[in-house]
Amino acid sequence: MSSETAFTYRDGWFCCEDASLIDIAARFGTPAYVYSRAAIAARFAAYRRSLRGIPNRVCYAVKANSNIAILQLLASLGAGFDIVSGGELFRVLAAGADPATVVFSGVGKTREEIDFALARGIHSFNCESADELALLAEIAGRRNTTASVALRVNPDVDAITHPYISTGLKEHKFGIDIAVVESVYRRMARYPRLAATGVSCHIGSQLLSIAPLIEAADKMIALVARLRAAGFPIRHLDLGGGLGVSYRPTETAADIDEFISRLRPRLASDIELMLEPGRSIIAEAGILLSRVLFEKQNGSKTFVIVDAGMNDLIRPTLYHAHHEITPVEQSPLPPRIADIVGPVCETGDFFARDREIVPLAPGSLIAIRTAGAYGFVLASNYNSRPRPVELLVDGAEVHVIRRRETYDDLLRGEQLV
Repeated sequence: MSSETAFTYRDGWFCCEDASLIDIAARFGTPAYVYSRAAIAARFAAYRRSLRGIPNRVCYAVKANSNIAILQLLASLGAGFDIVSGGELFRVLAAGADPATVVFSGVGKTREEIDFALARGIHSFNCESADELALLAEIAGRRNTTASVALRVNPDVDAITHPYISTGLKEHKFGIDIAVVESVYRRMARYPRLAATGVSCHIGSQLLSIAPLIEAADKMIALVARLRAAGFPIRHLDLGGGLGVSYRPTETAADIDEFISRLRPRLASDIELMLEPGRSIIAEAGILLSRVLFEKQNGSKTFVIVDAGMNDLIRPTLYHAHHEITPVEQSPLPPRIADIVGPVCETGDFFARDREIVPLAPGSLIAIRTAGAYGFVLASNYNSRPRPVELLVDGAEVHVIRRRETYDDLLRGEQLV
């Protein structure tokens, strides 16, 4: 089931799979994150299907959505996991995943996080600096173990995406300059507890064109050939994630099949391809369900005020990101122009500005689309607002996978003095 069929109107009401969103709102309240199990599974299956015949490991990027029920689902489907913190590793383990399927990325790993990962026996580390290699070697030596390492290479490729999520140019903090990476691999020989088993890169997120990915892949494949010729036993090539999704009807998402078909003839038959998709698996599988509180006019401006806020979904504020907004009840009324805003005390608290949308009376429900990735994981308690409930829909069944926070939760960990 695709995201288009997972979320659709039935008898005039917007549904997730076989569950009506109006019924979900009545049972669980709003705001609420609602995910389709079938849509998640279908997107992961698309990667596995495209990669048939290629030695591969698909490691879901936990940062996109780290709910343990979703991690459990992906583990059951055969996913590995790309983590960027000790907390994400803790979540993966709590979900029942095999630590041997985990790759640890990230530019600033702490001593405690590295030690935790080594103790649990993860697959490998994507390392980003000489200092990190020295720290990893020290901790691995103390533990009398060997750490598998891939250097994250900065290939100096423009990802053609929002500057905040572009990571592959020389001016970015990520990776090691491709011009010096071979010398860094040679210096790794001084660390007997480090095994140089791979190379890695990740040039950015929300890529709608595969051209930058292919450019980066060509540079990395050439690097693998040089390293192997120099005697390094490189066994895996990690090309990261980054495939984008269609946030707007006018956007065309990068095609998984086309990307893999372009890669296939370039790859050596004895190298394992690792990919780290996050957004392209989970984004379109989720919506943020919200209820209209009020409508107001300020001069010529119409504002529709809803009960979700920027603390629940910060992407429009942080990135000026576009999310389609769908009324839960189909309406024959002609659309008008309005801003869809939240109750948070910030002018930046908005989901859409000057958007065409049918009139929405207080009590009406809206679905903010393509919110499965970088939604709840970026949510906060700003304005002392409890975070939303998270729900996973499987056919007609609706499972609470994170309960709605209460006011008591807001004080957890605090104390008077």
